[in-house]
Amino acid sequence: MRKAILLTALVLTSSASAGTLRVGASPVPHAEILNFVTPILKKQGVRLVVREFTDYVQPNLALADGSIDVNFFQHVPYLNEFQKNRPLGIVASTKVHVEPMGLYSRRAKKLSALPSGATIALPNDPSNSGRALKLLEAAGLIKLDPKAGINATALDVTSNPRRLKFRELEAAQLPRALADVDAAVINTNYALEAKLDPLKGSLALEDGRSPYANVLAVKPATLKNPDYVKLQKVLNSPEVKAFILKKYRGAVVPAF
Repeated sequence: MRKAILLTALVLTSSASAGTLRVGASPVPHAEILNFVTPILKKQGVRLVVREFTDYVQPNLALADGSIDVNFFQHVPYLNEFQKNRPLGIVASTKVHVEPMGLYSRRAKKLSALPSGATIALPNDPSNSGRALKLLEAAGLIKLDPKAGINATALDVTSNPRRLKFRELEAAQLPRALADVDAAVINTNYALEAKLDPLKGSLALEDGRSPYANVLAVKPATLKNPDYVKLQKVLNSPEVKAFILKKYRGAVVPAF
């Protein structure tokens, strides 16, 4: 009898944990989107556990060591660059949204008001640094060597008529750096956390055609996990598209 009770308890425990999916995410907008779909997935038998991270390194390390099953915070160029030095075997999966990167300033109200010799803060990771420079080029502030591609650096600037100076900082620190620089190129998740308005408060902003869609990332074995397949489908559903459009009003753009 005791063996039968123990066996039953083990089966119940296994069944209870089988539907749990642990996802690491940036607080805004990733965790907000995941919290929106949590009750939808619960009805489908999936318990979503959202763990928030405030940097761009730990979510990949946590995925690699098995602390989480999925992460949702990055775009493919960042993941590829990250794994050049840390080959963790992580693969990109479903595209969910684009967070248009923006140029922000506490000192200038418009692009033309940036002074000659202004200091511009940029993210210090290669993929986002190159993306930030591309935004400055699109805004007409600089020109880059076209051979540099998406991983352009300040060394690839071929024309800089305003003699802009560049200061590279960790992406999460950029909103706080606005008091010390003339402007900063900030990822939208950090801009939203800092209560910056991408649509009304930026001097320049990427449009929805940006190739930097934020994706789900997993270890290859997870791709066939039925619970993960459900998460993919829900995050690419009409309900999620409507949620993103209503909540973020263009500051975050669906990528599906």
